[in-house]
Amino acid sequence: MLFLVPTPIGNLADITLRAIDVLRSVDLIACENTRNSAVLLSHHGIATPTISYHNHNERSRGPQLIERMKVGQNIALISDAGSPGLSDPGFYLVRKCWEEEIHIESLPGATALIPALTASGLPSDRFVFEGFLPVRKGRKKRLEAIRTETRTIVLYESPHRLIRTLNDLIHVVGEKRMASIARELSKKFEEIHRDELGHLLYFYAQKSAVKGEFVIILAPPQFQ
Repeated sequence: MLFLVPTPIGNLADITLRAIDVLRSVDLIACENTRNSAVLLSHHGIATPTISYHNHNERSRGPQLIERMKVGQNIALISDAGSPGLSDPGFYLVRKCWEEEIHIESLPGATALIPALTASGLPSDRFVFEGFLPVRKGRKKRLEAIRTETRTIVLYESPHRLIRTLNDLIHVVGEKRMASIARELSKKFEEIHRDELGHLLYFYAQKSAVKGEFVIILAPPQFQ
């Protein structure tokens, strides 16, 4: 059996009791980064063996995990933070489990998407999750789709591409569009800024450096 287990996006206490039980009881934990995961596992007294599973080895490591599960082992998949398969490794292994008729359980838990959306004060009744925009190929096409989208849009972005993405969004929807940017959710330096895109760009452009993972919430065009 494969268990998809969300892990905290910052605060180590943001993990469910069920997730801890699963991580303690499985035969093996597949981690996006074993060193990063060791901090969480040690904090909660989890001594289960770990193995690396990430974007660069999933095609070779995935079949190995499948064979383990086919002979009866239970494996938990975790990413560095948040839910596996949601802008993190997981899709390939889950697809292979379906092909091999291996049972999958996906646990609810921490993700940056929902806290950023609900704290934004922007419409959350209808939204679309876009994840990370393509860096090169396909970026223009995705931005054009954003131009005509009528629902709230949720994007993930890294610190070194934040300014570029804000400029691109202004180009397609205008500097007056309302948005919210959440940074370092659940961590010590958590911050959420809500303003027009033009003002948000100015705010972050004035900083000598920006750190952390960002969630951008873009309001629908009809929002005032």
